[in-house]
Amino acid sequence: MINVHKAYAIPVPSDSILAPLYRGADLLDAYAVQLPAGASDDLEMLVRAGFERQAWWIRALTRVRDMIMVTVGVKSSRAVGMAAAARGAVIGFFPLLSKSAGELVMGEDDRHLDFRLAIQQRAGAAGGRELVIVSVVHCHNLLGRTYLAAITPFHRVIARASLEQVARRVV
Repeated sequence: MINVHKAYAIPVPSDSILAPLYRGADLLDAYAVQLPAGASDDLEMLVRAGFERQAWWIRALTRVRDMIMVTVGVKSSRAVGMAAAARGAVIGFFPLLSKSAGELVMGEDDRHLDFRLAIQQRAGAAGGRELVIVSVVHCHNLLGRTYLAAITPFHRVIARASLEQVARRVV
């Protein structure tokens, strides 16, 4: 039986709106968490539960990332969020790019890389529901590839932790 609060790696879903971006991706992964019975079916509310009010250690890692990356001319998470908010909806500091009943997409394009996060809500094990996060990154240059190599281990932990936070918060 799947632990309701534990996120796990899964194959990338072929039905994601991001599927056309999978080819040639420098980072491509997907994780899922089983949603507890009675959890809301409002996808945006679920995503906000995972990406707003992040754990202290995620906020600390983001601050360290921002301090380092600003020295090479990459936008801080705050700058990304503020610019995105001027254009439309934001979840955490991620620009909201599209939303449907079953999938929400966030992301940003920058000079060093483009990233997309898709969050799907779908049928899970034993008639339950699960929340899936798909990450796709395409690097443009050496800075993008170096940055991605440095953050990938943290990305994997943070993606899982964000899903697990959703499962805990919507109980």
